[in-house]
Amino acid sequence: MQTYNLGPDGYLELIRHAKESVNIPVIASLNGVSNGGWLQYAHLMEEAGADAIELNIYSIATDPAVSGGEVEQGYVDLVRHLKRSIRIPLAVKLSPFFSAPANMGVRFDEVHADGIVLFNRFYQPDFDIDQLEVVPSLALSRPEELLMRLHWTAILYGHVRADLGITGGVHGARDVIKCILAGAKVTFMTSALLRNGVQHAAHVLTEVNRWLDEHEYKSVLQMCGSMSHGSVPDPTAFERGNYMKVLSSYTLRANVFND
Repeated sequence: MQTYNLGPDGYLELIRHAKESVNIPVIASLNGVSNGGWLQYAHLMEEAGADAIELNIYSIATDPAVSGGEVEQGYVDLVRHLKRSIRIPLAVKLSPFFSAPANMGVRFDEVHADGIVLFNRFYQPDFDIDQLEVVPSLALSRPEELLMRLHWTAILYGHVRADLGITGGVHGARDVIKCILAGAKVTFMTSALLRNGVQHAAHVLTEVNRWLDEHEYKSVLQMCGSMSHGSVPDPTAFERGNYMKVLSSYTLRANVFND
């Protein structure tokens, strides 16, 4: 992996330098391919000064002989081993492709993950039809991606001890507010910062504080989870009952346009 970004040694040096330079927590991103590699670099990141580790399990099950149950158990075992080997908090970035994301969140919570991040974005390769090659393709997140994350965060809230985080589709202050109302303690907005610059974070924080004042919230914690599955008057909005409502709402809008 020496050709990727800084390489593993350079990344550890980046953690050390960041820790010495800033007053905010430094969270390292751990992405490995073997149990030995995961555990070894988790230790090295902790020694480098990381305040926490986000476990990015970027593993695509391409072998038809490997069952979904095996994949899930491998993830849970990895989190269990890492939690036993490090002293700093560990967050797990969850894939959206599990058949039961809520169950996976609970299983990670049972092995004492400190945070669960929804969801990992798997970058899909593209086809070059002229050269007949499979080529890498990277696209920044879009605001529309947020809806699925809000949905599952609102469902998981209250069922796990771990803090919940949302990554993917968070671009502005209203997005951050929605995430917190769903139950997230943390929001990630890498794509928005890449598009708008680091100063965008200050603008978002100002707008979030303004919204809190306008709606008479004393703190972010006060509103956290207030629109979760267990808190809203009609929880069917998160379930299949919402299916017909969505379709009907589109039909009504279409009729208005036709008129």
